[in-house]
Amino acid sequence: MNNNSKHFEPLTILGMMSGTSLDGLDLALCDFWKEDKKYYYNIVKTHTFTYPPDLTQKLSKLFDTDALFFCNTEVEFTNFAAKSVHLFLENIAQKPHFLAFHGHTVFHQPEKGLTKQIGSGAILATQTGFSTICDFRTGDVALGGQGAPLVPIGDALLFTEYDGCLNLGGISNISRKCPVSTAYDISLCNIPLNFLAAQKGFSYDKDGKIAQRGIVHADLLEAFNKPDYFAQKGAKSIGFELFAKYYKPLLDNSSISIEDKLRTMYEHIAQQIANNLNGLHQVLLTGGGAKNRFLIQLIQEKTTAQLCIPDEQLIDFKEALIFAFLGYLRVHKEINCLQSVTGASRNSCGGAIYN
Repeated sequence: MNNNSKHFEPLTILGMMSGTSLDGLDLALCDFWKEDKKYYYNIVKTHTFTYPPDLTQKLSKLFDTDALFFCNTEVEFTNFAAKSVHLFLENIAQKPHFLAFHGHTVFHQPEKGLTKQIGSGAILATQTGFSTICDFRTGDVALGGQGAPLVPIGDALLFTEYDGCLNLGGISNISRKCPVSTAYDISLCNIPLNFLAAQKGFSYDKDGKIAQRGIVHADLLEAFNKPDYFAQKGAKSIGFELFAKYYKPLLDNSSISIEDKLRTMYEHIAQQIANNLNGLHQVLLTGGGAKNRFLIQLIQEKTTAQLCIPDEQLIDFKEALIFAFLGYLRVHKEINCLQSVTGASRNSCGGAIYN
């Protein structure tokens, strides 16, 4: 995968990640270096900057809005990201060599050659004074790939002690390492859970407490499990579109209680995830869902894989860490997107650099 004779300069990179669940912008300042053909990292500092309510509202509307609103929101989002960088770095002496900016995904339809993460690398580099790497996905989509997931290269090179890595964010995804690195999105996760919790006045369902008051409805569970996506093999990925076009109408049109909808959704998510842990032994769990004890309990009941939950910093910031690592690989012109994961015509080195 790599030319091991190359010189790899140690770098400090600030990874910046905005997830589909809209809970904020994650920042992780990380050191990376390579010794004896192995990559190493150190997390210097992390923080999540919560979006102001008005920006959250605007981001949630981008899926179906006019072009001017879309462009204005991208500028506002990037301005927020730049301000967050300044606040994050103001009290520490160590500064990054680069920013690695994922942006915020609005559209993801790789079958049409389309994926869009808003966030201007040019604006961010200009406002912060740090060279910025962004637009990690479009090159892979241009090569016929899904453009997602991108974290498997980091899972393979930074977390070698696990044979699988499961991320429970707005969408759940899995990286499997044997016999080759493969990865894909499994199902929706926190997107529908947070949507339903909001109808009870909460931003999320802490430890599944609301869901545990409900019961599973077999007919609704069958409908949740119905999309052809779950039977697809090989490279595949999910966008917010699946929730907006399929699951939200199902939930809106169901007359059962919020508690029952939530309990049934938990059962669906746990089933789909457990179905994709077959053959794995040690699985690293990260993402906000890794803190949901009820969800983890349901998954563990349905699989023989050992679910390994790390410290809270890694749970919350693993994606920001790995996007910083993708930036590290990009600077060194190394592969950071795997054909075996995305289904592209070849491996590639993705990311545009703004100085």
